[in-house]
Amino acid sequence: MKRRIVEREIPESALAALPASLHPVLRRVYAARGIRSDDELDCGASRLAPPDAFQGLEHATTLLEQALRAGWRILVVGDFDADGATSTALALRSLRAMGAAHVDYLVPNRFDFGYGLSRELVDVAVERQPDLIITVDNGISSIDGVAACQQAGIRVLVTDHHLPGERLPDADAIVNPNLPGDGFPSKNLAGVGVIFYVITALRRRLRETGYFQAAGVPEPNLAELLDLVALGTVADVVQLDGNNRVLVEQGLRRIRAGRACPGIQALLEVAGREPGAARATDLGFAIGPRLNAAGRLEDMSLGIECLLCDAMADARGMAQRLDALNRQRREIEGQMRDEAVAALEQEVDALAGESLPTGLCVFDDGWHQGVVGLLASRLRERFQRPVIAFAPDGAERLKGSARSVPGLHIRDALEAVNVSRPGVIEKFGGHAMAAGLTLHREAFARFREEFESVLETAMADVAPADVLLSDGELQPSELGLALAEAVRAGGPWGQGFPEPLFHGRFELLESRVVGERHLKMRVRPEGGDAAVDAIAFNQVDAAGASPRGRQVLAYRLDVNDYRGRRGAQLIVEYMEPDQAE
Repeated sequence: MKRRIVEREIPESALAALPASLHPVLRRVYAARGIRSDDELDCGASRLAPPDAFQGLEHATTLLEQALRAGWRILVVGDFDADGATSTALALRSLRAMGAAHVDYLVPNRFDFGYGLSRELVDVAVERQPDLIITVDNGISSIDGVAACQQAGIRVLVTDHHLPGERLPDADAIVNPNLPGDGFPSKNLAGVGVIFYVITALRRRLRETGYFQAAGVPEPNLAELLDLVALGTVADVVQLDGNNRVLVEQGLRRIRAGRACPGIQALLEVAGREPGAARATDLGFAIGPRLNAAGRLEDMSLGIECLLCDAMADARGMAQRLDALNRQRREIEGQMRDEAVAALEQEVDALAGESLPTGLCVFDDGWHQGVVGLLASRLRERFQRPVIAFAPDGAERLKGSARSVPGLHIRDALEAVNVSRPGVIEKFGGHAMAAGLTLHREAFARFREEFESVLETAMADVAPADVLLSDGELQPSELGLALAEAVRAGGPWGQGFPEPLFHGRFELLESRVVGERHLKMRVRPEGGDAAVDAIAFNQVDAAGASPRGRQVLAYRLDVNDYRGRRGAQLIVEYMEPDQAE
């Protein structure tokens, strides 16, 4: 898809507000991302928002203190993605450190139970005879499941970050920054961030009431859990607002210092990443997919157990199993992607010059429901529009996974469909960039029609899909290791705080295909003498369309550390022949 590169607009006043000691390129980058003072770049732990503004926190900590003092049986109910896995591991590690003698977890298998605390999952939970269920990264839409718990005499604490519906579950306590009227300033917390705040507030309460001294339990250092918080936050692709950036940076510092839990160390090791140089992209693109592979293809319990390991040897064994599952996931995803792209390209040809719909809904009976979320992400990247990919969920239903584009709140779009066509969607939930839903097979055509209609209105003011926002052009002298390392250290980068993207004209000197789908190149910037390494991941098709000659590149400036040699490398996001030749 042809793209337009548009340079970000930066008010002069924004540049003037940032300290002159910053590298000029980073000053420009930060100003374009809304940073208006040096303080906003401080990712020290003291910058974290205090937990007190959570409206349900008092009820939650009272309930948890009672559970610890009375020795209740506690069951943590998680989710089958990386956020759910890290949330579950964090809850178990922290509660056990606080003296909980009977704490276990239950994570639904996506193929048998689906998402959240369903009535069917409660039937399984009842067999373990818990006194208290804590949901992490789910629960805000579990009306029936919480009701079933109450009927069984089980107390429920819901901790979640997903947007609530019109009704809230009748739980004993709810902590969610997105509840109506909640005053917590960071609405973008991942599920793992929410449970971390709950545990932080619980430790403070237990300290104030003398619990640790009376119980003979050492007060835990909760900073030891920040590696889990960082992993879950990045992997769930939530907005990296100021508070989330602090959480992620603090977790990365622990990982780089060699103080991560054995599970995270082993996952980095099996992915070939160096813990001492870990950054947010390693969490999102190396650890996250391997952890998610368990929930997508089998059972997330394997991922959770990996994160709960205290022995490195055990963690390595589990990380290797997760790596094998991830390779299997890649094969399934690749086949599904090829099928979907072929079908969509046929649709484009059939449209005789007209464009694809504003949003895409794709379905195939042979697709794997554990991988449709990844498929939706790949199609969104290729076609630059919201995508919902569906797979069969039994004989009568379809399960869909939606991925959005900046500017469109996908969960709100599903809500609009639900209002305009009641009954077409059986259930749905999610947040701004990702959501899930269930339909009857017979409702697919009606849903697709209404979804496209809703998007025509909802995306009227969204930036065109063919636009790439650039942080400007770099001088040839800036395409070196010094700036590449400064950019790497200038994060954490992620959703809502994107890694810098630059553009410029280059002479393509040589190119070759590596790893089947990647294009390795040597390029020389216009007006420069020295050549630079470049790589375009998953863009092997660009080789045929881009012979040697002048090219326009949109790229990220990165560090390539290969066999002890460190140098600058361009990560090419988009390339096209230079029409100005």
